[in-house]
Parts: sequence; C-alpha cells; structure tokens
Amino acid sequence: QLQLVESGGGLVQPGGSLRLSCAASGFTFDDYDIGWFRQAPGKEREGVSSIGRRNPINYVDSVKGRFTVYRDNAKNTVYLQMNSLRPEDTGIYYCAAERSYVICWMATYTYAYWGQGTQVTVSS
Repeated sequence: QLQLVESGGGLVQPGGSLRLSCAASGFTFDDYDIGWFRQAPGKEREGVSSIGRRNPINYVDSVKGRFTVYRDNAKNTVYLQMNSLRPEDTGIYYCAAERSYVICWMATYTYAYWGQGTQVTVSS
C-alpha cells in the first residue's frame, strides 16, 4: 500500500527554520516525482516545490532562496528545508507523489498520492 507521511512541522518564530520530511513506503520511490504543497486557512492549496525522479527542481517564487528541496532515494524520503520563515508561510504542508512525469508541478490534480499533512506555524 502506497503511503506518504510528513513530519517536522511545528511552531517557529519569524526568521526561524524547519525541515520537513516526507517518508514514502509501499512503492518504488525512485520512479516517482514528488511535490510539496501548503494550504493556509481559508485559502486554496498551493504548490511550493517539486523534485523529479531525475532531480529537476521547481519552487514557487515566494520561497525561492529560502526553501531547499532534496531527496534521499536510499531512505525513500524527500526533505523540504525551510529557512527565513515568514508568517505567510503558515499552513498545512503536504507532500504528494506521481508516477507519470510531472509537467504541471504546481497543480494538485497532477499528483495521485498524498500524505496527511504537517502543520507549520510561523508566529512571534
């Protein structure tokens, strides 16, 4: 059974850092493209970053230079290192997986499999 589990969320002050993890099980991780999304209260889920199986990487403009995505295929895990966090980064962060090569990485419909999410709160 394919499963994605996010962890690493929490409460952090503005300017702080968090590292989110997305642990995958039940499928051949190397064959999937992975996306990170977030959803703030009252807002639609938005794409934050993606990393393909051949490591093409994408970021939404608002996180460029602050967030870094990388994957460790040996551990079946994708990470999202988040630095210089801002209050507007607050939300539930989800990882998602897709076996087909992802073209529209920011679209939620692109991904077939989703984790349950982890809460990130940036507040003083």
